[in-house]
Amino acid sequence: MSQQKFPKCTEDAIDVPFYRDLIAGCEDRLKPLRVAVVHPVSGNALAGAAHEAKSKWLEVVLIGPKGSICKAAEESSLDISNFEIIATKYSYESAQIAADMAREGKVDALMKGHIHTNELLRLVMDKKNGLRTDRRMSHVFVIDVPGENYCKPLWLSDATVNIRPTLQDKKDITQNAIDLFRAGGFGVPKVAILSATERITEDIPSTVAAAALCKMADRGYITGGIVDGPLAFDNAISKSAAEVKQIVSEVAGDADILIVPDLESGNMLYKQMKFLSGYNAAGIVVGAQIPVILTSRSSGRQARLASAALALLYASHRESEKS
Repeated sequence: MSQQKFPKCTEDAIDVPFYRDLIAGCEDRLKPLRVAVVHPVSGNALAGAAHEAKSKWLEVVLIGPKGSICKAAEESSLDISNFEIIATKYSYESAQIAADMAREGKVDALMKGHIHTNELLRLVMDKKNGLRTDRRMSHVFVIDVPGENYCKPLWLSDATVNIRPTLQDKKDITQNAIDLFRAGGFGVPKVAILSATERITEDIPSTVAAAALCKMADRGYITGGIVDGPLAFDNAISKSAAEVKQIVSEVAGDADILIVPDLESGNMLYKQMKFLSGYNAAGIVVGAQIPVILTSRSSGRQARLASAALALLYASHRESEKS
C-alpha cells in the first residue's frame, strides 16, 4: 500500500479567497502599517519581510545583526538595498530595540524573525516596556479551510501563547478574539467555548469554565459577541451534529470563533486542520498596545500578508478608539 500524502502546506498551494479579500482591503489605506521585523537573520524570515515590503500599505524595518541579515539576503538572492536596517548584536537586543520603538510610536507592529517566540513576547509583556494593557495577551488564528467543509472562516484562540489559562485568562482570550473580529469589520461574532462535551460536569473542568464564561457574557463582562458553551467541536461547526444532540443555540453549528480549553488542545486542533487540509493560517497576537505577527516558518506569502493585514486592521481600530 502506498503511503498517504498530506496536502502541501509549505507554500501558497491553495489560494484562499478570504485572505485575498483581506489583503485587497488594505491597499487603499492612507496610512501604511510600519512593522519592525525582529532579528531576521535567516533566509526564510527575511524572505517573508521582503515579500511583504512590496505591498504599498506596509513599511518594513529590519532589526538585527547587519552582517547576518546581509548574508541571509545574499544566500536567498534577495535585494534589501532599500531596506532600513537597525544594527544589533544579539536577538535580545533586537527584541528590546523593537519594543522601545513600539513604545515610542515609531512602529505600529512587531513581526517575529529568527527569534524564539518566548524571547520576543517576554519583552512585550515586561511592564517596564510599557506595551502591556490590562488584558492578557493571546494569539488568534484565522483559518479559511478550502472547499465546502465550512461556510466561513474560523477564528481559533488560543493555540500559541497561554499554556494553562485561568478563568480570568480565558475571559481575556475570548474578549481579544471578539475585538479582533470586530476590528476587521466582520460584525458580531458567534463564539463557541469548546470542550469535549456539551454537558457541564465537574469531571471535565473546561465545561465548568465554559459555563462561567457564558454567564460573564450574559452580565456584560464579555462584550461584542454571542457566546455559548460548552460545545464540542462537532456541535460548534455542524448544525446536524447539534440537532442530533438537541442543542438549541445561536452559536451551535454556526460558530465564527472557537475558544479552546488550553494551548495543548488548541495547538493539536490547529495542526490537525492545517496538515489535513493543506491551508496556511494567518494569525497575530493581540491584547498588547501593538499587534505582534508570529509567522510560521512554513507559512506561505498569502498567509503572511493576511497576518499583516489583520495587524493593520487591529492597529487602526485601536488608534481610532484612542482619538
